[in-house]
Amino acid sequence: MSSPDPDDSRPTPRRRRRLFAVLAVVAVLAYLSDQLTKVVALDVLADGESRPFIGQLIRFKLIGNPGAALSLGAGNTWVMTGIAIAVLVAIVVVARQLGSRAWAIALGMLLGAALGNLTDRFIRPPGGGQGHVVDFIDYDQWFIGNVADIWIVSAAALIVILAMLGIGVDGRRERGKAGGDDA
Repeated sequence: MSSPDPDDSRPTPRRRRRLFAVLAVVAVLAYLSDQLTKVVALDVLADGESRPFIGQLIRFKLIGNPGAALSLGAGNTWVMTGIAIAVLVAIVVVARQLGSRAWAIALGMLLGAALGNLTDRFIRPPGGGQGHVVDFIDYDQWFIGNVADIWIVSAAALIVILAMLGIGVDGRRERGKAGGDDA
């Protein structure tokens, strides 16, 4: 008999609960920051005027986006709603393997952001899963996004870093990758 491989160790139930708590707190922060900034944007930018924030590089301009990033899929709002629901389900499934704090943070950012945009799909006109997402941050006329988009891009960047470091959702490292014990 051989001794157990230390890489096969699973997080304790206590650690897993703490990681779920991290994921939940980050998700709530992402969701609330997204929804609160949308409420402010709807109130302050309702006149349709563009307002400079960082010169002309970043401005505030209110739009209702029926599609995804860069208004892709604008004619398929139900598809965008379905994708958001699929992302939520995938996050829940993946989170069951959680063993890394960094992954808890990344998944929390994605969860909160996806819930923020999905909320818009159901409560913004025309509603019923076909609502338009509130976008108001204009990046030099390249595209207009919202705070959920910032959370999504941040989560994606963190996931890329974790993948490059070989850190799995369960917190284990792939053999041959650099780094320490816990992300």
